[in-house]
Amino acid sequence: MAVEDLSTGTTASYNVSDDYVTASIIKVDILSTVLYNDQREGTSMSSSQRSLATAMIENSDNDAASALYDDAGGSAGITAANKAFGLTDTDIDNSAFGDTTTTTSDQILLLRQVFTSDSKLTSADRSYIQGLMAHVETDQRWGVSAGADDPGEGASDYLLKNGWLPRSATNLWEVNSIGEVEHNGHEYLVAVLSAENTSMDSGISVIEKVAKEAVDALG
Repeated sequence: MAVEDLSTGTTASYNVSDDYVTASIIKVDILSTVLYNDQREGTSMSSSQRSLATAMIENSDNDAASALYDDAGGSAGITAANKAFGLTDTDIDNSAFGDTTTTTSDQILLLRQVFTSDSKLTSADRSYIQGLMAHVETDQRWGVSAGADDPGEGASDYLLKNGWLPRSATNLWEVNSIGEVEHNGHEYLVAVLSAENTSMDSGISVIEKVAKEAVDALG
């Protein structure tokens, strides 16, 4: 777990250097890389790419993510962008991007690219990603949102992307949530990663408990 109060700069964290499988939270990294590459090359996303980005972030569509992963340059392209973003502990899995490993410290750095001006992304690109994270489909509006003033499904106090991945070998789940929440007039970046959950629901419960307690502790 890692949390940063953008209003004060105060941070709190636990096990920030431990590696966890990203599952679908990698999709924020994929989109950030596509936008960063376009910025460097003086190009912009096509309408078809924007449709893919909407499906990838709002619906967590894996086919859309695969297409944009290729557009981003695959593992080499995302690794290069992550170096520019300051991420040092994210290892992109070339055979299955959802099996990428990361740390909560790297995820906070990625969130800073999306939510702060201390970013390699333009203001327009940051707003674009934020807009997609504000409109994830209803059944995916769980996780770090628990730390927001209003964590309801239709609330506007949070923006997030979640990931979940069952492991057939163990019947256990990887469940993760990253995003920005508003609480008591402050904005917080929050990343909670978990592994070896007995079910998706139990992973969600753990993440929401941790996210709420972490934000409450700082706020």
